[in-house]
Amino acid sequence: MGIRTGDDASKRIDTFPILDQYSNYMQAVKERSPLTMKEYRYDLVLFFRFIKRDRGLAETGIPLQKIPINDIDEAFLASVRTDDLFVFLIYLSRERHAAPPTRARKAATLKSFFKYLFQKRKLIPEDPSYELDAPKLARRLPHYLTLDESLGLLSTASESIHSGKERDYCILTFFLNCGMRLSELSGINLVNIHGNTLTVVGKGNKERTIYLNSACLAALEDWLAVRPHEGLKDPQALFVSRLGRRLSNQMIQFSTKRVLHDSGIDTHVYSVHKLRHTAATLMYKYGHVDIRSLQTILGHTSVATTQIYTHVDDESLRDAVESNPLSGITPESSASDASRRNADK
Repeated sequence: MGIRTGDDASKRIDTFPILDQYSNYMQAVKERSPLTMKEYRYDLVLFFRFIKRDRGLAETGIPLQKIPINDIDEAFLASVRTDDLFVFLIYLSRERHAAPPTRARKAATLKSFFKYLFQKRKLIPEDPSYELDAPKLARRLPHYLTLDESLGLLSTASESIHSGKERDYCILTFFLNCGMRLSELSGINLVNIHGNTLTVVGKGNKERTIYLNSACLAALEDWLAVRPHEGLKDPQALFVSRLGRRLSNQMIQFSTKRVLHDSGIDTHVYSVHKLRHTAATLMYKYGHVDIRSLQTILGHTSVATTQIYTHVDDESLRDAVESNPLSGITPESSASDASRRNADK
């Protein structure tokens, strides 16, 4: 069966050497983030535990999450067939009630892993995931705040009774004006700021330059005027807590959600990431930013990702239809025009 036993098996039950090598390759060579690799590993561990149970190779009655996979070797990997992958996706749908996006992500993980085994490592004779089709996903339009809601949010932040309002106002201003990701904002250091430009590290550990407008510079100046300077655990961190620590992603999410709530905005619908959508939409709608420039500002690898913001402005679509010179024509006016033309003949 290609299952190793004995002293050579890893002490951890949730990994095996080739899985570790794949994770290292994806992080070091493909520059996948630690969070992305955590998700990939979770998907692969779940898959191999399921396959062992499905093949009757696990102890009877043992919970799925307790099934060890540290005995998986090359022979076992070479035995995986396309049908195994399909059965796994069916299991995800029927037993775990996984939504299409979840199943699509796990299918993408499997394709990445087996492509690595086949093309990069030459460990398996064929790629069983080659014919694997991921569930089709409906392209959903992103939620975003209107201009009035954005102005109201900033107003609420500026009038907040909570401590650190200058910091929170600056954070919201950066989100709404620059369209930054959460991890990009939390990782800003003072040395990343050069006049009216800011360098951030985005997905794939890629750097990009963001230009700070007058609103960002004013908010930044106000925050730096009250930002603590003594006893900081991370002196270079731009956004720090009262205890002198760099604000974590969770802390930024919490403070942002608090201002959203105080502003009367539904926090079940709107989050930090929705502020990124808001920035992109406002730039496209009011700033007349072309799609390529917007792609660069947001740090998207593909323009296809950015194009979703060209479809969210229903008001502009309505105005475009209303601007049609035939938009004012009604059956009555058409009949009147026809009678007038006949009378003129």
